[in-house]
Amino acid sequence: MDKKWLPLTVVLGAATVAVVTASVWPDDVEKPPLSKSLCHGALSREVAELIDDGKGGEVSTEEWESKGSTTDYAVFKGCSVRRAGSEGDDYPRGVAKLIVEDTPSPPGRKKGSTPLGAGFTGWALPERATVTLPAGCAVRMGSTAPYIRAWLEVPSQEEDLLARRGETRSVDADTALRNNVTVMRDVATRLAERYGCAD
Repeated sequence: MDKKWLPLTVVLGAATVAVVTASVWPDDVEKPPLSKSLCHGALSREVAELIDDGKGGEVSTEEWESKGSTTDYAVFKGCSVRRAGSEGDDYPRGVAKLIVEDTPSPPGRKKGSTPLGAGFTGWALPERATVTLPAGCAVRMGSTAPYIRAWLEVPSQEEDLLARRGETRSVDADTALRNNVTVMRDVATRLAERYGCAD
């Protein structure tokens, strides 16, 4: 090789190594920490991990919000809790839906449900749960309605839906029930703290 081309060859070779290295490094770089607050601040990541369809996968959420002009609600915050798909599956699957909304209806009790415990107004089933926030929360959240409630739906625990699909629960009902109680207590506590309306 002509000596006058040797420096150029060395430079190009080094550049190629740099490009190859740069394309590999991002996989080794530490990823930014996952958010610890999900669903408009209503859920901690730790508690959101309890919402499971038995298939695992990293938890993420898709959030939305609507006010006044598009709904009859002054407060309407929605969140889909999702789990990452298996390796090679780029699409996360929805495992639950959480809605926070104002309502004129006083809190009720679903037959056969489990109360959330002292200090909380609400109930839970394996497939569904609800909690009503403390009285002062509606005003603090910008509503003239008397109540703010949050409700949770967990399709993987819905017996009718599972029967139509020919599937069975992959998480036992007692575990799902306990998890839903914990989730709704977390929702009520975090929202009341966030809006300064705890009893």
